[in-house]
Amino acid sequence: MRTENLTAILATNLEPVDSRRTTRRYVHGITAGALAALLLTGGVLHLNPALPHEVFEPAFWVREIYCASLAALALLAVARLARPGARLGLLPAGVGAVVLAMWILAATTLLSAASQTRVKLLLGTTFAVCPFLNALVAAPLFLAIIWIVKDLAPTRLRRAGAGVGFAAGSIGALVYTLHCPELGVCRT
Repeated sequence: MRTENLTAILATNLEPVDSRRTTRRYVHGITAGALAALLLTGGVLHLNPALPHEVFEPAFWVREIYCASLAALALLAVARLARPGARLGLLPAGVGAVVLAMWILAATTLLSAASQTRVKLLLGTTFAVCPFLNALVAAPLFLAIIWIVKDLAPTRLRRAGAGVGFAAGSIGALVYTLHCPELGVCRT
């Protein structure tokens, strides 16, 4: 078959694509994944009983803004990586800036703390289980974002997959903060 014939066959009976379909898919996928993560956090892990008091502490909001910033940047990265030809632009620099800001805050807090409390500030008391619980909370988000991206046309599959994992993990971390019993290095 010649290229012209194949092109003619593929071009017959084309219908315009609904431009809002992708937006609806994002909204439905992220909403479903976030609700599942919230149900998992509230139902299985249980919400932190000190949460009503922690919301008045600056450390709580530092943690929330950090996770929310990473989640927003990660979702933008996934949106770009899921389309052929779209570039990440300054998104990696934005992620780096957010992480660097948190590192500077953490280093400042650690250096100003008494030397005998630094390890406890850095690791906290839940360091052995926290990463696994965070991954558990992020799992429904990972499946939801995979569902979103599978209908699009990513051409850089490894980067798109890494972006999906990063987005799920950062949103999962944001949801997990509702259970997390410690603020650790975020305290200033």
